[in-house]
Amino acid sequence: MAGNNTTKINNTMMIAEMSGNIHVAAAAAAAAIGVGMIGKSAAEAVGRNPGAATKILVQSILSTAFAEGIVFFALFLWNGK
Repeated sequence: MAGNNTTKINNTMMIAEMSGNIHVAAAAAAAAIGVGMIGKSAAEAVGRNPGAATKILVQSILSTAFAEGIVFFALFLWNGK
């Protein structure tokens, strides 16, 4: 009976460890998708209005930095080993 209880505790710890890492993976995936969308939109905007390329570049760099910042927040909140 004691062995079965230890197995349940180990399984629970393993599931908790996996679910604790999922938010970091989700943040990284969402940031990658967001950066791709920002690049796509910036390229379309420059194609429509080449004269505004400098302003669009500044806005896309700032937006990319904010999207990547989400990953850093997730990593700082993660209490991994």
